[in-house]
Amino acid sequence: MKYYIIAGEASGDLHGSNLIKQLKKQDPSTEVRCWGGDLMQQAGAELVKHYKDLAFMGFAEVVMNLRTIFRNIDFCKSDILAYQPDALILIDYPGFNMRIAKWARQQALSTAQAAATPLKIIYYISPQVWAWKENRVKQIRANVDKMLVILPFEKEFYRKWNYEVEYVGHPLVEVVDDFRASAQSAPPASLPQALTGDSPIIALLPGSRKQEILKKLPIMLEASRFFPNHQFVVAQAPGQDESFYKDLLAPYPNVSAVRNQTYALLLRSEAACVTSGTATLETALFGVPEVVCYKGSSISYQIAKRLIKVKYISLVNLIMDKLVVHELIQDDLTPQNLRRELEDLLSNPTRRSQLRVDYLNLKELLSQGGHASANAAESILRFLHP
Repeated sequence: MKYYIIAGEASGDLHGSNLIKQLKKQDPSTEVRCWGGDLMQQAGAELVKHYKDLAFMGFAEVVMNLRTIFRNIDFCKSDILAYQPDALILIDYPGFNMRIAKWARQQALSTAQAAATPLKIIYYISPQVWAWKENRVKQIRANVDKMLVILPFEKEFYRKWNYEVEYVGHPLVEVVDDFRASAQSAPPASLPQALTGDSPIIALLPGSRKQEILKKLPIMLEASRFFPNHQFVVAQAPGQDESFYKDLLAPYPNVSAVRNQTYALLLRSEAACVTSGTATLETALFGVPEVVCYKGSSISYQIAKRLIKVKYISLVNLIMDKLVVHELIQDDLTPQNLRRELEDLLSNPTRRSQLRVDYLNLKELLSQGGHASANAAESILRFLHP
């Protein structure tokens, strides 16, 4: 089988690489051409475009690069036509991939009579239409033959729109399990100095974008003053220069930083302050007690409150459908409130015990009887060979 896979971000490259490995394992005749990154290429795909050439963040940057974006879309279409795959697999990245899905559906309809097996369109890792822009479900339903979702509540969400999808589990379970296994054999000398001291560690994960880091990290750093016997370690974002963090961290003697070592940091942490997003789920899968932090500009927060229709901001709470990890949002995110939450996480045995139970239940729910990439590959092959 020939697959054309499109992933436009680092996370898509990671999850795409694991999917490719499983497709090749379950079907040795698998051939893949892709938009992705180094990991997908190392997994055996022929790389057409690297995601680093596709990442345009923010409204202004998108507008300035519209010509490049449309040129990429046109090139992608012509490349798919030239490659003639059996299936098109789209991984998240909705702004680009939903345009390609619509075009591919039109192509499939126009060639259905001539082709014995018209192109099948498969989406792996759904856009977060349940949070906002619900109307996009209509477009997905019209243009996608098979949707594989990674959050358990997405199955019920899509059912409300009369669209059956398949839940395959979350790919981060596999990623975290693989890291844990490899870390057991890694020599201690390979760890950065910040992770080898005697003081217990509290991880700070303030996000990846400069604006969100500047909003949240100073508050996290002020909270560190209440815990002189702990080492606070900041997970630096790969996209930001180390110099960006230097002045922020300078006044805090018990704070250090690591780069490209977030998982190693979580593996050694007693607690964590984590910005809302996927990092909250990663932290939970490492079993680290956490407090979830969110703070934006007043205008952005008011807009988000009106557009985003979710009960919680943390994926952990959304998946479990209850308040597992506490959330400090906007004006509630203060050094004093962080101090209170961290003290409770560190010293309250009842709360830590309940978190362990909830985290185990979360992992079981996300494992879906195996790893997501294996489940997804099996589902794709079953769908293409009924």
